[in-house]
Amino acid sequence: MKYSIQSRGDDLSNDLAARAKQYLNDFGLEYDEKAPDIVLTIGGDGTLLHAFHRYRDRLADTAFVGVHTGHLGFYADWQPPEIEKLVISIAKHDYDVIEYPLLEVAIQYRNDMNDAVYLAMNESTVKSPDVTLVMDVELNGMPFERFRGDGLCVSTPSGSTAYNKSLGGAIIHPALPAMQLTEMASINNRVFRTVGSPLVLPAHHSCVLKPVKGPDFMVTVDHLHLLHKDVKTISYRVADERVRFARFRPFPFWKRVHDSFIDSDVL
Repeated sequence: MKYSIQSRGDDLSNDLAARAKQYLNDFGLEYDEKAPDIVLTIGGDGTLLHAFHRYRDRLADTAFVGVHTGHLGFYADWQPPEIEKLVISIAKHDYDVIEYPLLEVAIQYRNDMNDAVYLAMNESTVKSPDVTLVMDVELNGMPFERFRGDGLCVSTPSGSTAYNKSLGGAIIHPALPAMQLTEMASINNRVFRTVGSPLVLPAHHSCVLKPVKGPDFMVTVDHLHLLHKDVKTISYRVADERVRFARFRPFPFWKRVHDSFIDSDVL
């Protein structure tokens, strides 16, 4: 089996990465950064997000597992003292593979440029370089609302606990193939109205944003921040691809939610 390791880059993460690499090599596994069967990330959820985008062309063949060297993460659920136990489990292929839904983001331009297509594991946001974002929102090809406000966020189920939650969005179990549209500070008065509530859309639905004011937008895809010019539409749907995680032990999603947001004893 081939493996790769991605570290956050701090001293503790780098030390654990070096130890893990030595252990795995001793077990006869092959280190391969180009085509790994499993990617071990050491740092936090952000480190795993970087690894996901690095290997987005190998999602059908590569599984991810994370060690957190900071706060408890939703993706990185192993702790530094468990590194030897984790390495032994990897070497023995003693794990199951679970899959989570992803978000496809397709940006169409007014000129002859090819569409830009991205995959998000957490979320994508759209904001205007100006003060107010003005976008027509279409659901399944039908006009839904004209949004005015700070921006819009479209998240995956696993990403629903991230930026989406801070915007007042719902937490969605990642077993559900869905996406969620959440508003950022919408303008609602006697003249301008939006639904003012997060929308949870199933996998067979689509969401298309059409600019009303200005053709240039700041679009984020997870940790990527990109300025797109001359935009015609921004389309979202649940992606055909899915991200694969190597699961070595039970770690229920709602326990992660509890430990991250409710249990005050978690560091």
